[in-house]
Amino acid sequence: MDVHLVDGTYELFRHFFAVPERQNEAGEEIGAVRGVVGSVVGMLEGGATHLGVATDRVIESFRNDLWPGYKTGEGVAEALLAQFPLLEEALEALGVTVWAMVECEADDALASAAAVAAADDRVERVFVCTPDKDLAQCVGGKVVQLDRRSGTVTDEAGVVEKYGVPPASIPDWLALVGDAADGFPGLPGFGKKTAAALLAHYGHLERIPADPTAWEVRVRGAGTLAATLVDQREHAYLFRRLAQLERDVDVGTVDDWRWGGPTDAFAAWAERLAAPELAARVQAAVDDR
Repeated sequence: MDVHLVDGTYELFRHFFAVPERQNEAGEEIGAVRGVVGSVVGMLEGGATHLGVATDRVIESFRNDLWPGYKTGEGVAEALLAQFPLLEEALEALGVTVWAMVECEADDALASAAAVAAADDRVERVFVCTPDKDLAQCVGGKVVQLDRRSGTVTDEAGVVEKYGVPPASIPDWLALVGDAADGFPGLPGFGKKTAAALLAHYGHLERIPADPTAWEVRVRGAGTLAATLVDQREHAYLFRRLAQLERDVDVGTVDDWRWGGPTDAFAAWAERLAAPELAARVQAAVDDR
């Protein structure tokens, strides 16, 4: 069997900015939710059997306690934030497993579910459905990353080709280069190629020698970079902690994620989303099983 793990936060943001605003008869903004639910229905029509969707019920997480500049919900449109609970409820009515995160993030749930699925001997492939670079650290073996917009599937070799480092080094790489989307800056002077060259050889931050003359990799400005790494090593370790995904979130088992059809509430949700045709599409998907 294949398992599909969907980044619901990414999907909701993507649809919010890609589709026109749309309100239902009650005046609720439902355009993005409608788009995401329709997309998940399309996955079910395509034969997906075991799937889960992770969302950020709140944007903040435990990482905000570690770094004051970490991303928050500030500046996010209220019309978008208000659609998170609607999405979660609509997907649950569809019969789809939803992991709504509060203390942790959606990415942590996806990483945890990928680990559970990879450990299940019945599972052939695990598709982590998001282009988010953070999730590249989960790739390897059965686990691949799927960009559903482009249809691109990225395996371990693809991660190396794209970032210059293997999946296990992605948190270290992000620690050096920073992640503007998540709100941490990385270390001064470390560009993507320089960080990749060092980590492709050493693997992790603590293995990079403090003395630049001992570096077995030639990079421009090695002396300055080595001094920065020594002076800001604790920051580097903190940034790596921010980038490292949790893999022990309680997401249940693969059997819990098997789609068994919609609940009785889904027809009403299809009407609420101004998309009554979704109910017929879902019933057809059930009949085709």
